[in-house]
Amino acid sequence: MPVLHVSVTSPFPPPEALRRLTDFGPERAESWPNVDVNNLTVHDRGEGWAEVTEGNKIAWERERYTWDTAARTVSAVTLNSNVWARGSGWNYTIMPDGTGSRVEVTAVRKGYGIKGKLIGGLLSLFGKRLISSSTTAALAAR
Repeated sequence: MPVLHVSVTSPFPPPEALRRLTDFGPERAESWPNVDVNNLTVHDRGEGWAEVTEGNKIAWERERYTWDTAARTVSAVTLNSNVWARGSGWNYTIMPDGTGSRVEVTAVRKGYGIKGKLIGGLLSLFGKRLISSSTTAALAAR
């Protein structure tokens, strides 16, 4: 089960970085390279949480996002997916860094089925670069 840690920077201060990580509108598909607007559904949401299905033609997952504005943390836990086992997910911790932010990302990916196990194996090789690139794109200026 790959557990990957990366650190990325954003030109935005922590409140804006947090907003971008928890914005599930159509612009999410424009910001996150692996999210297709046709595969983005917000099922329910409340104060500090959202249940969202997102992905693309290759892989999708339904996740429960929770966030703590004061602690500047975001967590996403996989509820269902065509490639990731239940309980896989993401954790983001946002810290001030000059006038912007540093975001520590931890991805826990346990493959589901043959496709998920193959993708999980590839993540062991290329995952850090992919996660860093996609998170940096999502937290960059639009």
